[in-house]
Parts: sequence; structure tokens; C-alpha cells
Amino acid sequence: MGAAPERLGRQGTVSPLREFELRTQSAAVISIRSGPRQFARVPTHAVGVAKERRRYPRAKLALPLRLTRIGATVERVPISLVTRDISSSGVYFLAPVRIEPGTAIELEVALVERPLGFGSVQMSTAAHVVRSESSEMPGWWGYAASFDDFALKRDDLIPHRFHAELA
Repeated sequence: MGAAPERLGRQGTVSPLREFELRTQSAAVISIRSGPRQFARVPTHAVGVAKERRRYPRAKLALPLRLTRIGATVERVPISLVTRDISSSGVYFLAPVRIEPGTAIELEVALVERPLGFGSVQMSTAAHVVRSESSEMPGWWGYAASFDDFALKRDDLIPHRFHAELA
């Protein structure tokens, strides 16, 4: 999922996430299966798949999300939210702030939450809002955002007690 190191975001700035994936390469996925797309190793019978005609299927998952930047403004205190659905190409969430379509945003999504050092996985992403709509909750809006770039941060380093001691 890497992109060219000098890829510019919607606002003409280089994404700060590039430092995580400077040496990655994209790989084409070839599938011999026909029929509807499915999620590998995700219990869709338990979490559900959103019904729509999108290129990439979306999973209805309520994952912790932190909105860290809207346009050129970095949030001093990130806005804590929850995803409504997510796919490999984008996310849908509700927020109490107004964001215009086309605006660049940065967010963090906790994909796996475990105690420190036991395998938490967090996705940090640069994205842009592709659609905004009113929601049923007064003062909140729904946003569909497309990922421009992302990096995965993991904390499952091998504890020092398992490293071989140097002689």
C-alpha cells in the first residue's frame, strides 16, 4: 500500500506518514474466485458487511478513531470518535465538527487494542473527506473519507528477557 515518497496530499503538502513507508512496494492481488468479495479471516457473520456497490467491501466495525488534523489545523487534543464502517480504502464516521468534502484529514484507528507490548495495532492515516451528510444526532455529521496514505504501528516487540545475552 505504499506510494511514491514524494506523493503530495490534497492541500499540496507531503504526508508526514511517508517516513514509515519509504521502502514499501505495492503488489497486485490476483483472485481466482468469482462471486462477492469477502474479508479474509474476519468473522463477517458476527460483525456484518455493509450492503453497497463499492469497489472494496466495508465491515461494520465500531473501532476507536482519533481525528488528529483537519485541513492545515492540527488538533491540540485529538477528537476521540468511533468508526461506523471501514474498508481497505476508506472509513465512515460521525463527528461533532463541520468538515467540507475535499478537506485533508489525519486520523488514527485502533485496529487491535491490547495491553502495552502485547500486540496492539494502530493505523495512522492521511485521508480526505469524499462525502459529508447530516446525521440523526443534532450537531453531528457523517463523513466518508478515502485513505491517501497509511502506516501501521505495532507494539509487539519481543521482551528483553527473551533476547539472547551477548557474551
